[in-house]
Amino acid sequence: MTVVGIGADGWSGLDAQRRAAVEAADIVLGGERHLAFLPESVGAERRALPSPLRDGLRDLAPDLAGKAVVVLASGDPLVAGIATTLMDVFGAVDAIHPAVSSETLARARMSWPAESVTILRDHRDLPRHLSPDNRIIILSANSETPDEVARTLTGSGFGASSMTVFENLGGEEKRTAADAASWHATVGNLNLIALDLRGRTPLASWTAGLPDEAFDHDGQLTKRDVRASALARLAPAPGQLLWDVGAGAGSIGIEWLRAHPTCAAIAFEEREDRAKRIAENAVRLGVGRLRVVTGHAPEALGDGARPDAIFVGGGATDTGVLDACWERLAPDGRLVVHGVTLETERVLADKYAEHGGELTRLHVEHAGPIGTFTGWKPARAIVQWAVRKEAAQYK
Repeated sequence: MTVVGIGADGWSGLDAQRRAAVEAADIVLGGERHLAFLPESVGAERRALPSPLRDGLRDLAPDLAGKAVVVLASGDPLVAGIATTLMDVFGAVDAIHPAVSSETLARARMSWPAESVTILRDHRDLPRHLSPDNRIIILSANSETPDEVARTLTGSGFGASSMTVFENLGGEEKRTAADAASWHATVGNLNLIALDLRGRTPLASWTAGLPDEAFDHDGQLTKRDVRASALARLAPAPGQLLWDVGAGAGSIGIEWLRAHPTCAAIAFEEREDRAKRIAENAVRLGVGRLRVVTGHAPEALGDGARPDAIFVGGGATDTGVLDACWERLAPDGRLVVHGVTLETERVLADKYAEHGGELTRLHVEHAGPIGTFTGWKPARAIVQWAVRKEAAQYK
């Protein structure tokens, strides 16, 4: 199996190596648009890529056995492309011949060095990247993406940002430019957006401990200072999974996801109104990939992948919750539990005696008015148990 990148300029844009690979194929797989680029002189059997893709490719495997197969892909097949899927399904491919990716073409049209640009493959991640003078290229999902991006920018105080939308890059190109606040153009499905951000310094940063007002909540919120302490001990890392148990407003899971685009998180919340609010907070803060499970722990935890970190912000005294979390935690995993009641404090003291770790009491006070003067207003003390599960403790 060989993967050949092809641009919007079609067959004429292929070099000799890529043409030779296609001409030697028994079967050529591709999207309808890609297959239409091939001249009649290509004698291979032409097949459209299946949908759904992964299951369809597995079903095709017997027909492809022993054949010279070429898969056509847009641009660079390893840039959010089909080559990754093919390697996952078949284990390997024999060769990959990339074309110039649309991202590269867009940077060239804008004269933007690669090191100055952030590439987003999901426009819903944009709120995480809002910062004055930041340059972003977004691979659009469809013709509606530019409108959605313009609304996000305008609603976040970045309406002055420059939007340049490219259609059919590498072929019969079309460019439309406007600031986000005045964007109203109609574009085709095959488009890419280049953003030069202009706006106020955003409320939300990448550092753990977003302001409490960044979250919609009903009072069930892990507050900023203790949230930062919890996340420091949960230690987000690329590709790792967090469980946020008793998630409330979802602040821990949301901040975990904002740490890196490959982080994953599941928020468990028994109340449906709070679960809905968690999902809305996640979308607004640029991490719509947060998975929200409505149900009571430990029953709602299910039998899925073992998490690398677990935060329990509510329900620590409920029968079986902490034991289930400890059992499911992966080797070298981190567990952080907060409590504000004497009953929870007793439970955490017992767990600390059993498993070790850190047991910390956090006191936070904020200055506020006392009559015509200023004094300290203490918040409720938080008892925090944080522990790392050594491989020897793994079950």
